[in-house]
Amino acid sequence: MTMLIAFNKPFGVLSQFTPDGSGRTPLSAFAFPPGVYPLGRLDAESEGLLLLSDEPELNAALLSPENRHPRLYWAQVENIPAADALQKLARGVFLRDRRTLPCKAWILDPQPVVAPRDPPIRFRKNIPDCWIGLEIIEGKNRQVRRMTAAIGHPTLRLIRVRIGRLELPDLHGGKWKVLRESERKLALS
Repeated sequence: MTMLIAFNKPFGVLSQFTPDGSGRTPLSAFAFPPGVYPLGRLDAESEGLLLLSDEPELNAALLSPENRHPRLYWAQVENIPAADALQKLARGVFLRDRRTLPCKAWILDPQPVVAPRDPPIRFRKNIPDCWIGLEIIEGKNRQVRRMTAAIGHPTLRLIRVRIGRLELPDLHGGKWKVLRESERKLALS
């Protein structure tokens, strides 16, 4: 049986089925069907769309940068990035020994209204924040967080809202659903 599952991963949940000793909740706590595994990862501090499947070939189809498969993130960042900072992100920034691939980066307008996070992000009365959109085709470890930090705007909260053309279904954090064939096609396109 083949299946593709969309999961709205909450903050603090690991993208693996086994505990790692950190006390964070593993995927095994969410009663997924047997035989599925995550396609890619979201770090424990990130939220949003995580796909799971029992089809090994989907991993390369979705995650390889050669396939130019876009993923859209909303990043709540410190301060308001200027146009030149967003252009730096779009051109690619240096992270350690490599430059990120070009991407799309913009301030979300209007700013999204998202459900509160538990625990909430740290509020600072004198430092504004805003939500930016980042559409990337690669997914290195903590890449979006490292990219926003490289332009001087650390990420406070990060939500993956789309993979391919599949947007995060209307699921509360911690909920999942098996995708219909039409939704599956969106994820793979």
